[in-house]
Amino acid sequence: MRVVSLLPAATEIVAALGLVDDLVGVSHECDYPAAVAGKPRVTQCAIHGNALPSAAIDRWVSDALGRDGTLYTMDEPLLRRLAPDAILTQRLCDVCAVGYGSVTAFAATLARPPRVVDLEPTTLAGVLADIRTVGAALGVPERAADVVAALEARVEAVRARAAGAPRRRCVLLEWIDPPFRTGHWGPELVTIAGGTELIGRAGEPAIRIPWQAVVDAAPDVVVLACCGFDVTRTLDDVALLRAAPGWATIPAVARGDVWAVDGAAYFSRPGPRIVDSLELLATLLHPDRFPASYPDTVATRVAR
Repeated sequence: MRVVSLLPAATEIVAALGLVDDLVGVSHECDYPAAVAGKPRVTQCAIHGNALPSAAIDRWVSDALGRDGTLYTMDEPLLRRLAPDAILTQRLCDVCAVGYGSVTAFAATLARPPRVVDLEPTTLAGVLADIRTVGAALGVPERAADVVAALEARVEAVRARAAGAPRRRCVLLEWIDPPFRTGHWGPELVTIAGGTELIGRAGEPAIRIPWQAVVDAAPDVVVLACCGFDVTRTLDDVALLRAAPGWATIPAVARGDVWAVDGAAYFSRPGPRIVDSLELLATLLHPDRFPASYPDTVATRVAR
């Protein structure tokens, strides 16, 4: 089967199912696993890789969505040459991929219209269900069931080990300037890992919040999981937090429990590595029960 993935998470799902060779095209953001490095790129975004400050990125995104309704373009001539049997995409978030309507409209113009598979999870169960959806669409439902079973076992192992531990008060941010609280599966991951998410709302989109909301929440742990940013890029914005009113009064700051994590690869990518995100959170919340086993490129303690 000839498969095009417009999502990094979908690409990782296809890889987990052992079907990397079926991928004939991927998005400009698909960077894992290494085997997809040479695949044709079928999308682009004008701001991708730009070193703009976070506030400028936020303004550009808002302006582009208001003006064009999308942040991305598809290489339609390339897609026609690739002649996919299936296109994996989503309509959960206009900031994350080409608009779903644009994909379905384009697919309908192809000589052999491909199946368009919509992935839009809002919970951890939804992420796992998407693996089954992709497996069914690509003809390997048994493989998908095995992948999901292994991931579910890891989730339950974290849940069991965290059970009985003191619930640590946590704020998981998905953007720094301006601050965005977590949503969708984020609060659920915090709960399973043995914490209490103080601001985020499970199953709801991440939204902008005033910085004072973080100060007032007085979290014991702050996790900076900026959407689309790795650890190094996230640390570039830490100076903004140190200068923010009330920063020094936050218990997490006093305790040295503010963490920058690779949000691009983990927390904002609803594929198989969402369980890696859970295991990482458990380590940050309860290092006594979950010994650290990650490099600084995945999570780094933010200096006070």
